[in-house]
Amino acid sequence: MIDTRLALALSDAGLCIPEKGDIAVFRPPEVAQLPHLGRDRTEVIHDFKPLYDSWAARGYRVACQPGGDYAASIVCLPRAKEEARALFADACALTRGPVVIDGQKTDGIDSILKAVKARTGVHGPISKSHGKLFWIERPPADLLGDWAAGPARTAGGFWTAPGVFSADGIDLASAMLADALPDKMGGAVADLGAGWGFLSAHVLTRPDVTAVHLVEAGYMAVECAKRNVTDPRAQFHWADVPAWTAPASLDTVVMNPPFHQTRAAEPQIGRGFIAAARGLLTARGTLWMVANRHLPYEADLTQHFAQVDEIGGDARFKLFCARRPRNPRSTR
Repeated sequence: MIDTRLALALSDAGLCIPEKGDIAVFRPPEVAQLPHLGRDRTEVIHDFKPLYDSWAARGYRVACQPGGDYAASIVCLPRAKEEARALFADACALTRGPVVIDGQKTDGIDSILKAVKARTGVHGPISKSHGKLFWIERPPADLLGDWAAGPARTAGGFWTAPGVFSADGIDLASAMLADALPDKMGGAVADLGAGWGFLSAHVLTRPDVTAVHLVEAGYMAVECAKRNVTDPRAQFHWADVPAWTAPASLDTVVMNPPFHQTRAAEPQIGRGFIAAARGLLTARGTLWMVANRHLPYEADLTQHFAQVDEIGGDARFKLFCARRPRNPRSTR
C-alpha cells in the first residue's frame, strides 16, 4: 500500500518533500490515508466522481484536473498503461520538485520503472506489499513529453482519451445495444454510464427524443462526450449514477453498465445501475440494457421491473428490455 511505501521512502531512503508549496497526489486509492503529507497543502487529483467526493468529504482540496506549480507530486498508478504514462508526464510538467510514482506489480509498475530508468536516474525503488515506489528529483518538464496524451480522435472519428472506457474505438456490446434500440423511445432519455457518448449519439437520431441526459462518473469521458455529441438536446452530467437525480421522470434509460473498478468482476456496480434506472423512470418507462453474458443480473431486473425480456445477444453479451418499473417516480 502507498502509505507503507511512502513512509519507508521518507524515513529510510532519502525522499525529501519540500517544506513549502502544494503537493499533488494523482489518483490515490480510497483506502489511502496519506499521513505523512500535510492536509492543508495537499491537492488530490481525481476525475472519478465517487472518489472525488470521497476525498472531498475527508477534508482534502480536490480537483478533477491538475492546476500546476506543485512543490512535489505523487502519482498512484492506474491500470491503463497509456493513462499511467500520461499522468506521470503531467506530473513532471507541472512539478518543480520530486515526482513520486507508486503502484502494484499487477498494475504495471515494473514496466513503468524500466521505461523511466532508460531515460533518467531514479531513486528507490521501495518494494513492499506487492508493489513499488520510486521517484525522480526535479525532472525537466519535457522529460516525458512524448507520454503526454489528451483527447484524440479514433479511426472512427470519435473523440476518446487514455483511461476512458473503450478508448480505442467502439465497444462491441454498446454497438449491439445501439442496433437493438427501437425507432421510438419517448421524449426524455438517460444514458447511464454514458462514457464518451456512443449510445447517446444513436439515441439522438430519433426525432421524438426531446432530451438525452448523459450521466458519467469519469470527468475526461464527459469532456470527450461533449465533443462527440453536439446535439442541443444533449445534457451532460458528471455524476455517480446511483446518486444522480433526473430533473423529471424519464421515458427511457439505456445503459451498458461497468462491471469492475478493480481487476475482479464487481456485479454490484451493475445492480446499482439497475436500481437507479428503476427510480428514474415513469410507470410506463423502459430500460434497454446490455451486459456480459456471465453477469447474473436477471434477478435484479425482475426485482425492479414487472416485465423483463432477454431480446438478443451472443456468446459474450446479452440484451435486456425491462418495462413497468416497480414503485416508479411518476405514474404518467
